[in-house]
Amino acid sequence: MTDEETVDEILDGGLKIHQSRSGYRFNLDSLILAHFAAVGAKSVNLDLGCGNGIIALILARRFPHTQWHGLEIQAGLAALARRNVKQNGLDRQITIDEGNAKDYRKLYKAQTFDNVIFNPPYRRLSSGRINPHQEKAIARHEVSGSLDLFLTAAGYLLKPKGRVFTIYPATRLPGMISLFRKKDIEPKRMKLVFSNSSSDAAFVLIEGRSTSREALKIEPPLFIYEGRQQYSQAMQRMFIDLSSFPSPCAE
Repeated sequence: MTDEETVDEILDGGLKIHQSRSGYRFNLDSLILAHFAAVGAKSVNLDLGCGNGIIALILARRFPHTQWHGLEIQAGLAALARRNVKQNGLDRQITIDEGNAKDYRKLYKAQTFDNVIFNPPYRRLSSGRINPHQEKAIARHEVSGSLDLFLTAAGYLLKPKGRVFTIYPATRLPGMISLFRKKDIEPKRMKLVFSNSSSDAAFVLIEGRSTSREALKIEPPLFIYEGRQQYSQAMQRMFIDLSSFPSPCAE
């Protein structure tokens, strides 16, 4: 580890994550999304825009008989993700690929994956000042990727009846559902995420299924904080305990 990095522990020390001190760092979005997703045993899965590998690492630890690819456009983050994979002893489960999601046809064969998961950049280029740090700008703004691109890639890469898991701002939910259906991925499960019990919804978690019929399950909401900015019990369990995660989905 260098002075420009930190090592952060999650899952009660079950994972140790190297992160840039000043560049891109994983946030609650990634932890919440990894908590929401559930994949089948022996499935082959893709984390699009994997950053430092946090989502694939959590899900590989949760589901030890699964295989994962993480695709990352930024060379520095891809290298960091590989280090995290190796340090946590998950190199037999996770492969980190460096590349642009726009090149999905060159990188992977059609219908390769059972599940595709992504925490996409969701700040429009026209919405406020773009972060001057390149890692953060690419990760958070629609500079090199977008929900549209990631869903297009998922539609090509998913096996029949394959699943997509993602998180997105609640204010953009109508456009999100429209895009899912445009790509022939039907929303099947949804959970709203609130900062606290008196706030508007901040994010929405969605599980979609390719070439599926209309039927949407809306789960109880998740509240991040309770009281005076203390993490809710649900969030505290998420930080330390794999048993708080949902069971794997049926194949």
